[in-house]
Amino acid sequence: MSDPLVRHTGEGRCNLASPTAMPGAGAFLFNRKMMMQVNCRGFVTAQHMQPEPAKYAYPPSIEATVFMQPEQPYFAHHPGRFFYVRDESDGSLFSVPHEPVRAPAERFCFSAGRGDIRWEVEQPGLACRAEVSLPVDEAVELWSFEIRNTGSTPRRLSVYPYFTIGFMSWMNQSARYEKRLGGIVARSVSGYQQLEQWDKVRQFKDWTYFLHDCDPDAWETALAAFEGEGGLHEPDGVRKELLANGEALYEMPAAVLQYRLELEPGENHRFRFLFGPARDEAEIESVRRRYFRQDGFAAARAAYDDYLDEGAGSLEIATADPDFDRFFNGWLARQVWYHGNTNRLATDPQTRNYLQDAMGMAYVQPNLARKAVFNTLAQQEENGALPEGVKLFEGVELKYINRVPHSDHNVWLPLCLQALLDETGDYSLLDESVAGTSVFQRSELAMEHLANNLDGRGLSLLEQGDWCDPLNMAGHEGKGVSGWLTIATVHAFRTWAAICRDAGHDDRADFWTGKAADVERAAHCLLYTSPSPRDHSRYL
Repeated sequence: MSDPLVRHTGEGRCNLASPTAMPGAGAFLFNRKMMMQVNCRGFVTAQHMQPEPAKYAYPPSIEATVFMQPEQPYFAHHPGRFFYVRDESDGSLFSVPHEPVRAPAERFCFSAGRGDIRWEVEQPGLACRAEVSLPVDEAVELWSFEIRNTGSTPRRLSVYPYFTIGFMSWMNQSARYEKRLGGIVARSVSGYQQLEQWDKVRQFKDWTYFLHDCDPDAWETALAAFEGEGGLHEPDGVRKELLANGEALYEMPAAVLQYRLELEPGENHRFRFLFGPARDEAEIESVRRRYFRQDGFAAARAAYDDYLDEGAGSLEIATADPDFDRFFNGWLARQVWYHGNTNRLATDPQTRNYLQDAMGMAYVQPNLARKAVFNTLAQQEENGALPEGVKLFEGVELKYINRVPHSDHNVWLPLCLQALLDETGDYSLLDESVAGTSVFQRSELAMEHLANNLDGRGLSLLEQGDWCDPLNMAGHEGKGVSGWLTIATVHAFRTWAAICRDAGHDDRADFWTGKAADVERAAHCLLYTSPSPRDHSRYL
């Protein structure tokens, strides 16, 4: 009987039994320094912080610098982590997990766990298992690959780990096998054009390493030489007896190793690999010593489990709906921890996102939610407006959507405060000083800014966006208004009024309750009772 397409296990894993039924399915791993999105077929998108987001495995062409896109399509040369297996007797070839060869498997299992991702792939007479996990505080992927002879006759095989490195830089890129370091090292220099940029660029981790725990029989570091005319689904390199031990000199690098194995029935072989960015040889040597010691992988995994436990939810439920229980107890708490602990791998998280993530952290680690409130208010403008993005480090510049003025950031402040106060009951938070002004006073100023952001009819002005929408042609002249933001402003005023009353500021509670009623009347009059269908839209 075949496995169900999707199956949840008692260990909190979610298993997918086909690489083709849901080809876009994937999972992700994260730590304090990096995040990787892993597709069930073997494609991977990974970024690390230095302190801005950067990559160490690239597509085959120069790509725009942008935040990670979960909806992006995959293609043959998309970065990935793959293992080719060739039978030396008959020349048959398959790959694990599924790409690039796409050979049908007798059994396939993509298994997403809390702290690791793995595949189990069975071909005639062979069982393969690949697994990846992360440490807590370092940008390095910990990979293992195991192959077992499940048949009744000996097998002669070649195994080829192929990890994409891609187009590293137009300025300089190369790769070669470094026996002393124990693997392939690709070097590059990030492209720059102004002399003043060098001091910054020279600090980047522009090298990519692929280290092994046992010496290969051969290797290749130039993608074109490995791929040849056969394409990645049947590379020229794997059709030869041995890889050419090539060096990439201003060519697109790749990390390919070859291991020749003879497996008796029931025999297996296990490999371990490290893949990640580095600044120099000393860092690579340090990584190798740390993780290739006897208990290196196990110690890293134990520490990583402890790290995830720090983000465990404060409440666990058991209902009649097991899918909802899994969502609430497993996925939701982990997602909140990822957002709140890593700030979505941004150095300037959008203020809206930052406060929303802090709301979640109020139930996981309230101290981090409290810190987020302080960070946000410390960058408040004199007129009460909260920043477009919260700068987490000295010298950070606002990027992407944070350069577009949005008008909704302030509404999230009282909602975040309410979640934090409800969970902790610590109203002394409102008396804390931020840059010489109390949290209470700064919150008052933030609400006043919302009150001043109304047009003559009492509706909220849009500016160039009211959530994620960069509607730069709707409100840039100071006329366009947002129905959604108007309703959100009512809710923000009421939430802040409730906080004021609980904190003993009855006069301010009455004031903001009145303001909420005024804006609500305008909304009902203009958004819901007009006979014109256009007035029922979100924007006027």
